This record gives sequence, C-alpha cells and structure tokens, in this order.
Amino acid sequence: MARLLMIDDDTRLSAMLAEYLLGAGIKLDARATAREGLAALQRETYDALILDLMLPDAEGFDVCRQIRAHSDIPILMLTARGEETDRVVGLELGADDYLPKPFGTRELLARLRALLRRRKGEMPSGPPPLVFGHLEIDKGARSVKVDGKPAVLTSYQFDLLVALAEHAGRVLSRERLMDLVKGEELEAFDRSIDVHISRIRAAVEADPRTPRRILTVRGAGYVFARAQDEGA
Repeated sequence: MARLLMIDDDTRLSAMLAEYLLGAGIKLDARATAREGLAALQRETYDALILDLMLPDAEGFDVCRQIRAHSDIPILMLTARGEETDRVVGLELGADDYLPKPFGTRELLARLRALLRRRKGEMPSGPPPLVFGHLEIDKGARSVKVDGKPAVLTSYQFDLLVALAEHAGRVLSRERLMDLVKGEELEAFDRSIDVHISRIRAAVEADPRTPRRILTVRGAGYVFARAQDEGA
C-alpha cells in the first residue's frame, strides 16, 4: 500500500481524503503544520507528499524549497489561490504537480496515481544508460549525471528529459511531451512544460541561459540536440 503525507491545516479535508484514498489502496498521514510535516518526513518514508500552499507556521513555497534541498519525493501542491504565477513558482521550486482548491477527489486521485507510477519506476537495474557527451541518463536508476556528478531533477522532470532524449533530433511540441510522459493528460496550463524545461536546463546545461542540449524551436516546441562539441 502506498503511503502519502499531507501537510495541510484543513483537518476536515485531510480526514475526508484519508478515508477516500484508503479505499483506493493509499494510506494518508496528515500533519497540520510545516514543523510537524517536516518532522514526519525525517522519521518516516513516504511515496509522495500533498503540500498546501498556506500553512499556519510557514509558506508552502518555503517548505517545498526545504524539502527539495535533500529529497526528490514527488510533491503535489494544493492551494485556494489559483493564480498562474503561484503555480509557476511552485513548479520552479520543485513541485511535480499543482492542484487549486476546490478540487474533485477523482482528479486528485488521478494525479496522485500518475506521481506514484513514476515513483514505482525507480529500480536498481534496467536498460543501458543514455549517454550524450558529458550527460548520462540512467532510466533504470532514474538518475542523471553531468560530468559524473548527480543532477537533481524531480520525477516529472526526469521523465520529460527521457522523453526528449529518446527522441533526440526531433522537435516535440508541448502536447506531444505531455503524451509521452504517461499520466499527464490532466496538465492544465501551457507554461507548466516551459517551467519544467527551465529547471531541467538549470540541472544539465553548462549555461542554462544559452542552452546547447535542449533547444527551443519557436512556435513548435523543444528539441534535444543529439551532437555537441566535446566541451559542451
């Protein structure tokens, strides 16, 4: 049974979701404050995290930033504020998905299952790594290295990078990328892909401001450059 942690001070919502998700084979632990939630993450092992943006003792953005400094646990952010800027900031800080309140329980479950499917893909063995110059993408271990050093990506960003790399040399539209990253049919806004691509570039490019590996094709999408100079 998958184990999830929810950090949200809406105790009625947490209790309702715990009962609903249990029927779907997911055990939900709930904490009402950032302090309690961060402590639980240190003590226990969870498969994913549901994080509210507005907490009584901290901003969800700050909590997300703290977690991402040492963990790649999939994070689904919740908020009563639905502004696109909030969604973009959350994704830039490392959240994997974003759901505004109020939401339907079926949609929440679909998004959680998508995160968990990617999480279950973490295996010690698998196909040979994809190697492009100084960049190595190991699908089996779900890890990325640049010059032999680990690059930190969320599960969603890793899957986007794999989709681009496996179609190296081909221009992929945002819609096509969403199709390739299984379970992301519910993505609601175009800029989400752009934000994730920006984070991937920050992790794997020598100079993210002038990318040489993941290129933008204006009006069409993105292309993963197959060949580069040795110094790239």
